[in-house]
Amino acid sequence: MKNVLLFGDPGIDDSLALIYAILHPDINLVGVVACYGNIEKQQAVRNVRYLLEISGVQDVPVIRGAEGPLNGDFTVFYPEIHGPEGLGPIQPNESIPPEFNSYEEIFEIVNQFEGDLTVVNLGRNSSLSMALILEPDIMENVSSFYLMGGAFFVPGNVTPLAEANIHGDPIAARNILHKAKNTTLFPLNVTNYAYVTDAMAALIQQNARNVYRELTPKIIRYYINAYQKLHPGIPGAALHDVLTLMGLTNPNVCQYVTKTVDVQTSGPSKGQTIADFRNPPEPQKGNPIRIAIQLNYNLFYQDFLKTMTRSQTVG
Repeated sequence: MKNVLLFGDPGIDDSLALIYAILHPDINLVGVVACYGNIEKQQAVRNVRYLLEISGVQDVPVIRGAEGPLNGDFTVFYPEIHGPEGLGPIQPNESIPPEFNSYEEIFEIVNQFEGDLTVVNLGRNSSLSMALILEPDIMENVSSFYLMGGAFFVPGNVTPLAEANIHGDPIAARNILHKAKNTTLFPLNVTNYAYVTDAMAALIQQNARNVYRELTPKIIRYYINAYQKLHPGIPGAALHDVLTLMGLTNPNVCQYVTKTVDVQTSGPSKGQTIADFRNPPEPQKGNPIRIAIQLNYNLFYQDFLKTMTRSQTVG
């Protein structure tokens, strides 16, 4: 069983990852830090609380994350992809208050699960970076970090060079990649191919035995339609964040290499992730990062459907 503290900005992809975490038998979700990113922070908090409430989960704290990047840059949201409230066609119950626990609870959770906690960051890196800055000694007790972000060998998705999570706060991303120990990075060169399709949505609707049976296919189809408008002809929509969580529970879903990674923090290449892939590379200096470089799609497909159709065990 993996104890997971999840950082995210739900957002359809983050929301599907949260549902995956709630349903997966090998994940013990111990907290969710809701941050800005795909949507503004207050709506992210409401969406997390909505998804937890549907399943009857009452003991998972929802923690207030960052409202913007460390450098104070203007934040761009993506309603054309995630819908006006972040869940595609779904409107969370307005009676759900956007209440949250204090940021300091992050450190209480890390201390509680000392040496047996994985932090999974699926959105912008601001909240996690601040934790490493404020309490570096406490954060050393995190056993591993899983991050969705970056791009190697493929174009970025917000600029020709940069992926959205890294580009949204490159200073925060650089700090994490330089300081967080035992870190695994899931960049676009693998997550771009973690497709969910209409056929998969139909299988979930037909076979799911949990409270998300109707909601999940609706937001998947909304997400696919948004992707089709941006990239006509692709087979589905990429579940970047689900794959990152899956890498924790199913290590064989990707192949990996270990490199040091840097981030460009300004200029036209802002948000670009840089690593030495030459053969042989220069001697590695700095913080080693395990980078996913190849996806086993069949394993992704099987794992996603198995998890999203299973009976609920949390709550």
